[in-house]
Amino acid sequence: MDIVTTTQGGILTLRLCRPAKKNALTRAMYTVLADALDAAGADDAVKVAVIVGEGSDFCAGNDILDFAQGMADLQTTDTTSQDWEAAPVFRFLKALTYFPKPLIAGVQGQAVGVGVTLLLHCDLVVAAEDVRLRLPFLQLGLVPEAGSTLLLPQRIGHARAFEWLTQGQPVTAGQAHAWGLVNRVVPVQEVDATVEALAQGLLKLSPQAVRHTRAFLRNPDQVWQVIRAEGQVFQQLLTSPEAMAAFQAFLSRS
Repeated sequence: MDIVTTTQGGILTLRLCRPAKKNALTRAMYTVLADALDAAGADDAVKVAVIVGEGSDFCAGNDILDFAQGMADLQTTDTTSQDWEAAPVFRFLKALTYFPKPLIAGVQGQAVGVGVTLLLHCDLVVAAEDVRLRLPFLQLGLVPEAGSTLLLPQRIGHARAFEWLTQGQPVTAGQAHAWGLVNRVVPVQEVDATVEALAQGLLKLSPQAVRHTRAFLRNPDQVWQVIRAEGQVFQQLLTSPEAMAAFQAFLSRS
């Protein structure tokens, strides 16, 4: 299975298990992730959710071949209708945005595109020392997604966010920690244990107090409005010459 879901002791763990493809996400994987988060949000037995990746890399973003195959559906989806929210990627983004409980991520190796932007929705992020975070949206002729045009400058400031997005350089674990993108930087072999320790710490607190505090810290309605706006422009740019050339160049190498 490309997503392995386990629940133990109040902790839901979502493990991306497609290491041969650097855990690149497919539409089927988005569906599993969305279903799991929706179910966990409604399950009083689940207090914390964790997202981790199998292998040497956390997540290489969208699986480009799968994305290209589903591009026609995305291009014809009306972003002003409810049908838009039924698309797997947007179901996942909505589940992530409105997930009511603490969310922790453990990251190693490469994280690209949505593999980075999903971290902005997490409350705690543990990064391995070898982490490299990349946001290549503009280099692909596209705009960022997952509400990152709001969340990223909130977290690291406009100047850093704009430079990162336009220059396309990877951000190291040390930079990410200094900028406030991650909470801990540890050796790669300690990522899972550190994530577990943070989750166990949250379990010792009042679930209601944690949920209310988290809710005060966030504005999911505002984030979702930005996700919808980003999605409309993203959809328009999919047929731009720059985006089409970037996708064709990738597919010709596959």
